[in-house]
Amino acid sequence: MTAQDISPPPGKYRLTVDDYLTLFEAGAFEGLRTELIEGDIIVMSPQYRPHGVIKMGLYDALRDRLKELGSPLTPLVEVSLALDEHSLPDPDLLLTSEPRGAGPVPLSSVGLVIEVAASSRAKDMGAKVALYARHEVPEYWVVDVTDRVIHQMWSPAEGSYAEQRETAFGSAITAATIPGLTVETATL
Repeated sequence: MTAQDISPPPGKYRLTVDDYLTLFEAGAFEGLRTELIEGDIIVMSPQYRPHGVIKMGLYDALRDRLKELGSPLTPLVEVSLALDEHSLPDPDLLLTSEPRGAGPVPLSSVGLVIEVAASSRAKDMGAKVALYARHEVPEYWVVDVTDRVIHQMWSPAEGSYAEQRETAFGSAITAATIPGLTVETATL
């Protein structure tokens, strides 16, 4: 038997999360920020100051408001989210009821996922909408740094979100799926 007899046929192969983590632990992505989406390794863009300031401003506002509400949800920054065997995204922010523990955040604990989009707007408003909706993330926000608007989506159905609205920076945004969660965006 030759290697050609046991080799898979030519073509594109989707990595699993286990494959991705093996490569990561072996140092294959050293110095790079990556995530696994639909079996593809995505190298993420650098994060510049506007992205970082907005992300941390939202984190602070969400953390403070969730504490005021006595909510079981906690905001986390850039942690891996376990979606399925081929996707392990690292959203900019997410709200989870299980902030502690080993490994990625379990999907069942997530109430909201937020991506801050500067150079990633097309991906965040396209492939990631479909990805998060298909996995029934209850609510998804894309914070558009360039247009200074937050695209808010909820009611996942058939690979998209049935409900959507936009909130301009400077206005308060109210979560559609988390009772009482309203945050001001004036400082973004």
